[in-house]
Order: sequence, then C-alpha cells, then structure tokens
Amino acid sequence: MTTKPQAARVRIAASPRKLSLSHIAERFLIYLLLSVLSFVFLVPFFWLVSTSLKPRAQIFASNWIPDPIVWGNYAEVLRNTDFVLWTRNSLIVTFLAVVSVAFSSALVAYPFAKMSFPLKGPLFALILATMMLPGAVTMVPTFLIWKKLNAVNTFYPLWAGNLFGSAFYIFMLRQFFLTIPNDLKEAAIVDGASHLRIFWSVMLPLVKPAMLAVILFEFVAKWNDYMTPLIYLNDPRKYTLPLGVATFMNSAGFETRWDLWMASSVLMTIPIIILFFLGQRFFIEGIATTGLKG
Repeated sequence: MTTKPQAARVRIAASPRKLSLSHIAERFLIYLLLSVLSFVFLVPFFWLVSTSLKPRAQIFASNWIPDPIVWGNYAEVLRNTDFVLWTRNSLIVTFLAVVSVAFSSALVAYPFAKMSFPLKGPLFALILATMMLPGAVTMVPTFLIWKKLNAVNTFYPLWAGNLFGSAFYIFMLRQFFLTIPNDLKEAAIVDGASHLRIFWSVMLPLVKPAMLAVILFEFVAKWNDYMTPLIYLNDPRKYTLPLGVATFMNSAGFETRWDLWMASSVLMTIPIIILFFLGQRFFIEGIATTGLKG
C-alpha cells in the first residue's frame, strides 16, 4: 500500500521525465525546422558549386551532380584572369577597411555609452539619421571630394572613409557598451586611469564579440563591394575581385562561359565562408547580446 509521502515522491520522480520528453519533442521540431530552412537557403549555393563543375554541354541540364566533374574550370579561371592579383587587392582594401571602421566606430560608441557631455542625445540622433541617407545621394559629392584630393584611381576612396566610423556599427557597439557595468569604469577612474586607458584596457576586451561581429559584417561588405571600385578605379592592375570578375565575364570569348563564371564566384565566396566558420561563435554572441540594454 502506497502512503501519501511515497505517492508524492512518485509524482515528483515522474514529473522530470514528462518535462524531459516535451523538451526533447520541442527541440526536435526546432531542429527540424532549422534544417529545412537551412536546406532552402543552401540550394542556390549547391547550384552554384554544381554548375561550376559541369562541362559546358551540361550547364542548363537538370542534373545536380556533374557527370563528369570538371575541376579544370577552376584552373581555367586562374589561367585566363588576374585572379591572384585581384584577390591581393581585395585583401588589402578589406583589411584596411575592417581595422579602421572597427576601431573608429568603437572609439565613437564608447563616449555615447559611458560618458556625459552636452548635446549627447541630439548628436547621437544625428549620427543615426545618417543611416537614412541613400548612398546615391552622397555618391557624387563624395566622388568630387576624392577627386579634389587627387585620390581617384587609388585605394584610398575604398577604405579611408571608414576612419570616420559607421553609424550602424556605432549604434551596435554603443548598445553593447551599455551592457557593461559602470562599476568597472568607476573602479578604473579611482585607480587613476584616463578615459582612453579605460576604453583600450577595460572596455575593448569586454566587447570582443561585438567587435568580431563588426569585423565580419564589414569584411563581407567590402569583399563584395562592386560599385565603389567601379567608380574610382581605372587601372586594371588595381581592380578588386568583384570588379575583376565582372570585367572577366564581359571580356571577349567568355560572355557565355557560365561554368567559368560560377567557378570564379565559388572562389570569391570561399574566404567569406572560412571567416564565418572561424568566428561563428563570437559573431552569434555579439549579435544576440547587442541591444539588451539601452
């Protein structure tokens, strides 16, 4: 015969199992949905890779697996283009742009999050308002400025503007700075640290996830930027990857070489994929925790 305390213990013991089963079912449905959505988003990339490995006769065929697999398409791209030179140019521009915008945006975001000064609110609103300006509005004035500085056909217009920060990254980093307790700043001030020292030694190490998210965003933006190099670069030896690949697609004899177009696109995408997987954990953490306090 089961007593009341024993029955209570039986119910308590059974309860976690019931919760565990519902939790497993919930996670299964979530993972199933994510798997389906991931497959949908990956289909274009699968098609890209598949087409890059097909013979010319099978480009518009319905088969997803090339038969035979033509690895020579990639070798032909490298042989008929300055792909290595374009990659070097893109790496230089992207590296300078990423470093400059990450540091300058963090330097601007810190005082808006952790310091008090006159007109702080209106100035921050003015920075955010710049995000509402379409790029086409500032394209011509910006070009005239760089032309006046004799910087056309150089790499400077492609990255030097990042020295003034980015409104979106400033907002993003400010929100992350706000999640850091003010006690850390006050303790550093008591120890005699200046605001610059606090920013460099205390705050920057704590916002590493957000900084890595900024780096990944900017890397993708600059790596895929086609319009800016098209406007400012005239020398083919200075072309970046997007502009170089577009020129290759329009060159004589390759206008209909879809296999080579796809092969060059795959080669261009590989660095972004590698960077994302290397910084995936920090990137997701930076995005997930941004804006928790504001």
